[in-house]
Amino acid sequence: MEAECEPVPVGDEEEDEEEHEAMLWSFQEALERQTLQIGASACGATAVVDVLKALGVDVAPEEADRCVKTRLRRNEAPLPEYLLSRSHAGATHAQLIHGAQGASEGKVIGRFFHLYPRRRIGLTHWLARWIRSGAVPVATMNMQMGVPEGEEVPDAWHHQLIFGVSPNAVFMTNPLDIESEGGVHQRLCSESVLLIRREDVLLRLNPDCCLSGLSEHQSDPRWRAMDVEGQVKQMVRGEEPRLTHIRIPAAYRSGVTLFALRESELGQKLLKAPELPLL
Repeated sequence: MEAECEPVPVGDEEEDEEEHEAMLWSFQEALERQTLQIGASACGATAVVDVLKALGVDVAPEEADRCVKTRLRRNEAPLPEYLLSRSHAGATHAQLIHGAQGASEGKVIGRFFHLYPRRRIGLTHWLARWIRSGAVPVATMNMQMGVPEGEEVPDAWHHQLIFGVSPNAVFMTNPLDIESEGGVHQRLCSESVLLIRREDVLLRLNPDCCLSGLSEHQSDPRWRAMDVEGQVKQMVRGEEPRLTHIRIPAAYRSGVTLFALRESELGQKLLKAPELPLL
């Protein structure tokens, strides 16, 4: 079982609560300025719209979505094609960076920081330091991590703009929410996998479905390593343990992308910043 990723106190980060506090917008400003989801699987493009807004660059949502190149689920496709579409539906952090750069005509740059495998980081302290410097963070999270027992497992990863932090709390848009530092950190520290619900698999399974394509014809070796074909067969046969989901490779990486104006001192500092150290 994968180890849980909890916030890690570093040095004297816990000594001063003010070091963990920073806001791009007040809660009321976020309520008024946030962009609601602009389309199916478009949480990444939605976050880019708000990133550019926070940096003083106004862009139409349609232009942001065009530049991000949001990918859609192929809900009507046979199972192999459907699963492949699920593995990269929406956008990766790289698409967000390219999208923000393109939609802003090169004015905005982004830098992604991996948080998996576990990093030596006090999350709110680290975020507060960058936010106070003027950077705009976007979290790329596996929402299927840390789900309380008895609650339904979400069916996707999610990008959310972080508009502020306080001790042990993270403030985000789309939806407007306040989450615990520990909960956010756990979703930010995940391997690149996606759970697909049993009903979504069985609904698209038919006698003509060629399951071998799940392993033999994929360019990503993880499909074979994770034995997605075998998982589907086990689910169909109803073998114990009874599977409620199958696990497939995901294109996404968990972590935080920081955005800034390219020509600013902060932008250059961001591009030169080292990767976060492994724990």
